[in-house]
Amino acid sequence: MLRTLKQENIVELKEAFRRRGKLYLVFEYVEKVSEKPNGVCTEMARSYIYQLIKAIHWCHKHDIVHRDIKPENLLISCDDVLKLCDFGFARNLSEGTDANYTEYVATRWYRSPELLAPYGKAVDMWSVGCILGELSDGQPLFPGESEIDQLFTIQKVLGPLPPEQMKLFYNNPRFHGLRVMVLVSPISVPNLLLLNPTERFLTEQGLNHHVFQTLRLVDRPSPVTTTPVRSSKRNNSTPSRSVATQHTVSMFLSIG
Repeated sequence: MLRTLKQENIVELKEAFRRRGKLYLVFEYVEKVSEKPNGVCTEMARSYIYQLIKAIHWCHKHDIVHRDIKPENLLISCDDVLKLCDFGFARNLSEGTDANYTEYVATRWYRSPELLAPYGKAVDMWSVGCILGELSDGQPLFPGESEIDQLFTIQKVLGPLPPEQMKLFYNNPRFHGLRVMVLVSPISVPNLLLLNPTERFLTEQGLNHHVFQTLRLVDRPSPVTTTPVRSSKRNNSTPSRSVATQHTVSMFLSIG
């Protein structure tokens, strides 16, 4: 799979070999971990998100869904070139509808609601929205403490799940007897953080949006040396989820 994903914003597989029955993968060298506990400026966030969407677009073009996009899986070079890595949960959609796509994928805080049900490429775009929110202030946008709390946290901000997803949730034996609280007065975050996956931006729509116009004109090739950007150690005093989302909303106003 990785050999087909040759793109400037995807980590490069240098070599693959077997030794004593074990498979070894050699990737680009990563020198250190860079933490941004307070997030990054708006222009830097815009650049990172644009490059991330480019990487996802290349994956989706080859019918590959990453399914585990999170800060720990984003590498940033000394020249601020982003690369997507860790394709351990990735799946090829060209395998057909009978392929065994596991439910429990993606780190919980960046997992889209429909991963509890049949899903597609839109799950990666949800993660992009979550990443953008975290880039604004360094705090996760939806820090659910469990699967149920994750859904509650999302609905607290964005409103109730669509009826078809709610039905699938209640029909899932893992959640038998549980109820998800429905909240009113949601904050609408356009394009990426939409509960209905069919209404979410596709990668091509994201890349062609006017907010990225200047970035499209100055695309740069990626250098060899890369450095991963990881979330800072989670602050125990996590700010209000609605407040955190307000930061994301302000960043999305020019994208909506």
